Amino acid sequence: MNGSATRRRRGVRTWLIIVLVVLAGAAAVAAAILRPWTPEFRHGGLTIAAPPASVTVSPDVAPAPQAAPTPSATGLAAALGPVVASPDLGGFAGSVTDAETGAVLWSERADEPRVPSSTAKIMTTAAALLTLPADQRVHTRVVAGAAPNEIALVAAGDPTLTAQPGGEGYYPGSASLIDLADQLRNADVRADTIVVDTSAYSGETMARGWDPIDVPGGSIAPIEPVMLDGGRLDPSAEYSPRTTTPALDVGRRLAADLGLDPARVRIGAAPQGTKRLGEVASAPLRDRLRDMMVHSDNVLAESIGREVAQATGRPMSFEGAAAAVAAVLAENGFDMTGVTMFDCSGLSVDDRIPARVLNQILNTAAGPAPDTEPTTSAPAPLAPRLGAGAGRQTPPADTADTLSSRLVRLLDYLPVAGGTGSLSSRYVTENQSGAGWVRAKTGTLSVASTLAGYVLDRDGRVLTFTLMSSDRPPEVSRPALDAVATTLRNCGCS
Repeated sequence: MNGSATRRRRGVRTWLIIVLVVLAGAAAVAAAILRPWTPEFRHGGLTIAAPPASVTVSPDVAPAPQAAPTPSATGLAAALGPVVASPDLGGFAGSVTDAETGAVLWSERADEPRVPSSTAKIMTTAAALLTLPADQRVHTRVVAGAAPNEIALVAAGDPTLTAQPGGEGYYPGSASLIDLADQLRNADVRADTIVVDTSAYSGETMARGWDPIDVPGGSIAPIEPVMLDGGRLDPSAEYSPRTTTPALDVGRRLAADLGLDPARVRIGAAPQGTKRLGEVASAPLRDRLRDMMVHSDNVLAESIGREVAQATGRPMSFEGAAAAVAAVLAENGFDMTGVTMFDCSGLSVDDRIPARVLNQILNTAAGPAPDTEPTTSAPAPLAPRLGAGAGRQTPPADTADTLSSRLVRLLDYLPVAGGTGSLSSRYVTENQSGAGWVRAKTGTLSVASTLAGYVLDRDGRVLTFTLMSSDRPPEVSRPALDAVATTLRNCGCS
């Protein structure tokens, strides 16, 4: 028994020694092969270069040099010739103007009315800047209803209201429906019915030339005087499908926040002179114009157009807003010949604007400013307001300086090529030398693509331009338009 036990213990020790030796050998082999603490293991054998020296960035916005040489029409025509001949432009029209003198340097069919698509928002923005105060806000109120069990939400034209927590909806600085509900609770409102008064707007909710598919497609909602996040079903998505009942949706969400039955919400009229129970206000006009232009927001364009209509005594409808925008521009000296508009966003395929008109507005905004600016003028934009010029075609000489000061903020609202808004994905893989230099409003429909803005040429001269393409799909025409604007940037055409 003892001998057997001794042999078993020796056998165990032997196996233990063998196992330990094997394990030790395996570990040594693994260590020799893997060495996980070495740089080769961590980085797949790549050599890591030393980090580059740090660079101090000093952002600076400086005006274009007033001594920049004047481009020649001949030189510009020679530079543009190859790119404007591209078949990718389809039916093409355009205009290029010197910002300092107002002289038209190049044009092609610039008086021909064309589908503007979203470059029509340039007209809407200009009319708003000429008519409305920059700090104007739209107020949404709740008042006591006609019956003791009713309250009335009075819609005045704010599509940017949000029901998201913390007011973090789609539009920065928007009014909060949650805040409005809190005000009503603090007022000890005990009603069980909500009436939504949409009488501020009149006429149809969809414009002539609009395609109903653009509502689920996320480009537009039926235009009613109050919406949540522009009617978006998903407030986080720019092209979220939109609701077909935006005003009712606001009332129903307010009812839910108050613990009321959303089924007891209806469209109706608010009584006159009843007690105000709560009120919220939109972001100021200057911010809404920026969001409208940078992101080409159609709902904002239509609502702001109606603000212009209201200010000029016209109905807050598609017809009234379009007429108001055109009238304001005409009254300020712009030639509206050839303009036919059925909306203020440019979404209608029936809209028509000559390139000349859009370029005249941009050129006025970028043109000479008076020696002494009004205290309410905008901060200096990336494009300068240059020294005194001569020979401007429109508007009249005695109002040009004033108009320039009032319209200059328009330049700040334009997207930056390769950087912001609707131009953020363009000038990235193609036409890269225009990135950061071109600032322009985009326009895209299946039937037309457009680009209108300004650029500093290679010699330091500010040029304004409007480029309009038709009969080509956007994926073909937009790079071709970008190539024209990039050519303007690279042109030393003096």
